Amino acid sequence: MTRSHTLGPFRPIIIFAAISLVIIMLSRLGLAIWQFDRVDIAAGWSHLLLQGLRVDFATMCWLWGAAALGTAIFSGEHLVGQLWNKILRVWLTLGLLTLVFLEISTPSFIAEYGVRPNRLYVEYLIYPKEVFSMLWAGRKFELILSALISGAVIFGGWKLSGYLINQKQTYPRWYWRPVLGVLVIGIALLGARSSLGHRPLNPSLVAFSSDPLVNSLVTNSAYSLVFAIKQMGNEADAAKIYGKMPKDEVVNIIRRESGRPLSDFLSNDYPSISSNTASYQGKPKNLVIILQESLGARFVGSLGGLPLTPNIDELSKEAWSFERMYATGTRSVRGIEAVVTGFTPTPARSVVKLGRSQTGFFTLASLLKEHGYRNQFIYGGESHFDNMRSFFLGNGFSDIVDESDYSNPNFVGSWGASDEDLMYRANDEFERLHKEGQPFFSLVFSSSNHDPFEFPDGRIELYEQPKQTVNNAVKYADYAVGEFFKKAKQSDYWKDTIFVVVADHDSRVGGAELVPISRFRIPGLILGEGIEPKLDTRVTSQIDLGPTLLSLMGVSDNYPMLGRDLTKTPDDWPGRALMQYNKNMAYLRGDDVVILRPEKPAAGFVYDVDAEKLHPKTQPDEMKETALGWALWGSMAYQHGLYSDKKL
Repeated sequence: MTRSHTLGPFRPIIIFAAISLVIIMLSRLGLAIWQFDRVDIAAGWSHLLLQGLRVDFATMCWLWGAAALGTAIFSGEHLVGQLWNKILRVWLTLGLLTLVFLEISTPSFIAEYGVRPNRLYVEYLIYPKEVFSMLWAGRKFELILSALISGAVIFGGWKLSGYLINQKQTYPRWYWRPVLGVLVIGIALLGARSSLGHRPLNPSLVAFSSDPLVNSLVTNSAYSLVFAIKQMGNEADAAKIYGKMPKDEVVNIIRRESGRPLSDFLSNDYPSISSNTASYQGKPKNLVIILQESLGARFVGSLGGLPLTPNIDELSKEAWSFERMYATGTRSVRGIEAVVTGFTPTPARSVVKLGRSQTGFFTLASLLKEHGYRNQFIYGGESHFDNMRSFFLGNGFSDIVDESDYSNPNFVGSWGASDEDLMYRANDEFERLHKEGQPFFSLVFSSSNHDPFEFPDGRIELYEQPKQTVNNAVKYADYAVGEFFKKAKQSDYWKDTIFVVVADHDSRVGGAELVPISRFRIPGLILGEGIEPKLDTRVTSQIDLGPTLLSLMGVSDNYPMLGRDLTKTPDDWPGRALMQYNKNMAYLRGDDVVILRPEKPAAGFVYDVDAEKLHPKTQPDEMKETALGWALWGSMAYQHGLYSDKKL
């Protein structure tokens, strides 16, 4: 009896499963060697390899188990069997291609996001033009290599599957097929579940380190991605991730934490809506928010970072600048969410991309529209990216300026018109609106500081070689900001406008801690005529900007934002910030920290600002409950339509 007879029609599946298993195991080993220091610090080599094998075997059961079941039922020399062989051949080839492609794209994803492919991988596939342009401009070698390897896998997989399937086989008799089917189902389900306990295998079961990257290496990229897609269906409910709390307790916590008197809250139906009186009582001012792409504090000289931002450093001397402002997340849409809506971060996607928030969701624009403001979003790229255009137009913005609206721009890169073109266009818009006597709110969103870091020649003295690096791009982005303020200070609209320069998030947030707090620190400064220059050392969050800006503008109104009006907050307030990092959420109060994790107890730490390190520290139950209240509020508000632009 030949070997093909020994394994029968299952031989092609078993061979492809063995090849797949070897490939993803070798990939994990290679990634671990690449990240040797972090794996070694976590003392994780044995765990990484043994538990990794467990995850890989489960993946093989998921991927090839259904193919084995189909073979048990349909294989044979009859017409149905011949049709199944064609399907199986495609299945084997594409299955192998999927595993290989995900693994070869993993190093680039880790370099950008600090973990294996997750839901961000899927979200970016929605924008093939932008993503391909970025990859082609900045990662040609990786792209070409991936294409060559993928082509080789398709060719080799198709040839090998054809050779194995077309060999002479001995097929089981019809009365054995139900038995084989049950046996295949049993093996596949047990292997895929990989546990006899209450919960099946999942990333938290094999996680062992406080380093998110090391934990992600235990899985493989196919498993990581499929698990993330599966979680996208229920990730909007923070209670399923962090634990439950009665609604009344959540409401009491967020109202208390807002710093407002309880008498200012106006509704039980919309529990975060409060009455707010502006500190400035003169003629309401215009508002310009310049949202800087990926500008972490580590790039800002005045915040102790690299000497890349001379213009922002000078502006900070005449501004209300924040020494310890923290972003709420690691994506641009998360920064937009916090700055433009004041909404608290959740483990779900930003409300910019969620279905229920596309209309009737509170934004600064929806409020200011009621006060007669013209609201603009000014961007150098395509405004449909990350669903921004839809969200803005559905929630108070009337004017969108994007890549298609620039006539003869000085420079166009993968992400659209350069920051210079953006700033020049913004100045033109502001001068036009002021001349018309139209009060305005404009969100100006930069993009040059984004991989592949393209910008025009001759504008700056390069910080380093080669040209297209993040440090040089930061310096160029700062140059464009400086050019804008030279024009703005000479303009007629200057005296009537509040200006904000703030980052959406840091670049390439990652690290070995549950939440790398230092990578959430960003620059924030408010300036304009009448703004007293000062350095604010309190811990602040992006969600504090909305209430503070309305107060400085002279706009009094009712709104659902829970951030602090910092014009009315005592100087000795220690401050607080909320930071969402993958599925972990950090609540920072002064230097004390509570971190919430999926299906695990809240962990207490103290943050060493100088060393930028977290040290374990027992935190009181009150602080843990407060952290949970903040975490649950966002999901609750989104799911039940509580964060509305309704007027009370």
